[in-house]
Amino acid sequence: MKSKWWLIGLLVCLVLASLAPLASSSPDGLERVAEDKGFIDMAQAAPFQVIADYVFPGIQNETLATILAGLTGTLILFAFVYLLSWVLVYRKRSGRSEA
Repeated sequence: MKSKWWLIGLLVCLVLASLAPLASSSPDGLERVAEDKGFIDMAQAAPFQVIADYVFPGIQNETLATILAGLTGTLILFAFVYLLSWVLVYRKRSGRSEA
């Protein structure tokens, strides 16, 4: 039986992405340090924004919009890493069969 560690990892990430916005309304650690040290206004705008301010567009409920943004980001990142690992394993297997 093949191990499905990636499926367990995905489920854990989705649960954490769903619960994270409910944990605290305080700024994250880096933002807090920037505020405390007085250099938050020196921040530059991101060159592009896929989901601005971690809020999914078109959703009125801010908590739900943040959760959907987190889930979307998690799924996109997971799909990228899964595809990359699949390509690397495929290349490794094709290298063995040629040798």
